[in-house]
Amino acid sequence: MANLLWLQGGACSGNTMSFLNAEEPSACDLVTDFGINVLWHPSLGMELGENLQKMMKALVSGEIPLDIFVFEGSVVNAPGGTGEWNRFAGRPMKDWVADLAKVSNFVVAIGDCATWGGIPATAPNPSDSVGLQFLKRAHGGALGAGYRSKAGLPVINVPGCPAHPDWITQIVVAVATGRAGDLSLDEFQRPKTFFTSFTQTGCTRNMHFAYKVSATEFGQRKGCLFYDLGCRGPMTHSPCNRILWNRQSSKTRAGMPCMGCTEPEFPFFDLAPGTVFKTQTVMGVPKDMPTGVDKTGYIKLTAAAKAASPAWAEEEIFVV
Repeated sequence: MANLLWLQGGACSGNTMSFLNAEEPSACDLVTDFGINVLWHPSLGMELGENLQKMMKALVSGEIPLDIFVFEGSVVNAPGGTGEWNRFAGRPMKDWVADLAKVSNFVVAIGDCATWGGIPATAPNPSDSVGLQFLKRAHGGALGAGYRSKAGLPVINVPGCPAHPDWITQIVVAVATGRAGDLSLDEFQRPKTFFTSFTQTGCTRNMHFAYKVSATEFGQRKGCLFYDLGCRGPMTHSPCNRILWNRQSSKTRAGMPCMGCTEPEFPFFDLAPGTVFKTQTVMGVPKDMPTGVDKTGYIKLTAAAKAASPAWAEEEIFVV
């Protein structure tokens, strides 16, 4: 039996909604099949007021062992480093986070806000939000770059806005069943099993990417979304086109560009008007190139691709 506590800081509850839609395994499976004891969750927990405070204090003191501490949302430090803008159970949430992280065997950050600060940490960041162990790309965050849980691991980051439900439950199961040692983390502490490949991997529009046939409007059934609509699929680490959302689709399959929400820089360009769904270019060449492609190679590849593009690449071949 593994005790799990889930708390929420500065966030929209999107990752909770995603978590409750998990299928393989489901949220119920965590309890019935994998023996996870959910001590408390902001949408599921029954304890209130003094009863909740008593449980939290028992966790911090070690009276109740804490195996997995899951955190959703940013850690709010405003105003002036006090964290008083985000209070929970009688004290600033940032103080609970610091104390619980010290006694937890594993700490898992769910979603962009908890991993890198996300949208709340976007300039000018009035809430002084940070992630648990990162602020955007900078290592540190609320717990500090050197933080390690009682099991000897840094914060396990599962980013996304929101994170895919099955990423969440599968990582929680791995930790709860003693397989955390099998998790290999990348430089941003994301599990490599999910975040080594790119969103473009498995994209049904890869042939359009190869032949430089561009989609120019949302929802079009032909064309790559990278060239005109700002899709970040070629530069974003995620399995969104391999592990489909609701087992049905993905943003690119639905004709919407990937926004790169599993990367530390999200949201890109600080959400400036005209930058989110428009590819930024210099003399026709995208400012942000697909990973591993340089500008000279891109120009040569584009010319060859256009010349080789078959007529059927312009046809709407997708029927679903």
